[in-house]
Formats: sequence, structure tokens, C-alpha cells
Amino acid sequence: MLALMVLLVPPAILLIYRFVPPPGTPLMVIRLVQGYGIDKDWTGIERISSNLQRAVLASEDAKFCNHNGFDWVSLKESLEKLEQGERSRGASTITMQTAKNLFLWPGRSFIRKGIEAYLTVWIELLWPKQRTLEVYLNIAEWGKGIYGAEAAARHYFGVPASALTARQSALLAVSLPSPLRSNPAKPTGYLSSRAGVIQGRMNSVPYTRDGVCN
Repeated sequence: MLALMVLLVPPAILLIYRFVPPPGTPLMVIRLVQGYGIDKDWTGIERISSNLQRAVLASEDAKFCNHNGFDWVSLKESLEKLEQGERSRGASTITMQTAKNLFLWPGRSFIRKGIEAYLTVWIELLWPKQRTLEVYLNIAEWGKGIYGAEAAARHYFGVPASALTARQSALLAVSLPSPLRSNPAKPTGYLSSRAGVIQGRMNSVPYTRDGVCN
């Protein structure tokens, strides 16, 4: 019975989160204990610039609209690089990152990856793609104590998330892998160059007036 509860509680929470904004994440609590504070403001995806939506997909998960939560091709390539002793960028999709951010702790282990995969399957089953992206953009860490697109847009550029330009969006997107070391408002040469690449890819992301993946 205990094992069954452990397996079924996360899907039940995810079903609630399909309609209700998550109040917080484990990472937020960890950062709060570290003294970073919490700056977040839930914003519906219709009020998040399409520029940022496209930029994040172009940077983090270009196949988001087509995969079932797992990018098997990238995963295979990542494993092959590891076997050859090469550094791998990883194959984590936005769905996987959302699962990790919502329920899990920072770090890498096979146990955590296994739980992440289980949660990813449920997110794909219970949420439409738009909801996954909406939650991701609202709980992603964008600096010390800064979470979500609205807080990041106002902190770095002094504008609401709805008013982000293509360049600002690209800079925010490329800062996601290292949010504590990156400053989108004062980018390093590498960050600026990477943002230029992402900005060039943004137009290839599927988008209609109803949003991405529609």
C-alpha cells in the first residue's frame, strides 16, 4: 500500500497542477535556506512573450513539440559520447526539466534520473504541451532567488514578460544552464555570441497565434 501511494501521489499532484499554479519547488526552498530569497510572479503563458517561448525552445529543446517527453536521438548521442570519454551536453528535455524542478533536488544520480523519467511520463500523459511550457517558464531559476519569466524580465530588463524583445529573450534563454553565474543584462562575450545563434534559430520554432506546438 505504501509503495502504491508513493507511485500514485505524484500523478495526483500533477493533475492538480494542470489547473493550479505550483506554490513552490524544492529548489526554491533550498535557495531560500542558502539566503537567496524568492522573487516570483506566476504569469499565464498568454502574457509571456512569444519571443521568450521560442528562444527557450530553440536553446533548450528544439524537438519539444514532437517528442513524448524524451529525446531518444539526443540521449543515444549523449551515451555514445560518455562511452568514448567525451563530455556530453546531456539530453534533458523541457518536460524532464519541469519534472525535476517541480519535485526533485539538484544533483545527478541514477536514482534521481529514474524518478525524473517516471514523472516525465506522467506529465506527458496529463498535461498538454502548452501547460508544460507554461509551468517551466514560471518555475525556472533565472538568478539568485529569481524564478520565472516575469520576475526575470523585470529584474534584468525592467519590462514585463509580455514585452521581452527577441534579443532579450535569447539572452534569458542561454542563461538557463548556469543561472547563478550568468547575467543576461550584462552578458559575457560567450553568452552574447550564444544568444545570437539562438536568435537566429527562433523563427524555425513552430508557433501560431494560439502558441507553440499548435
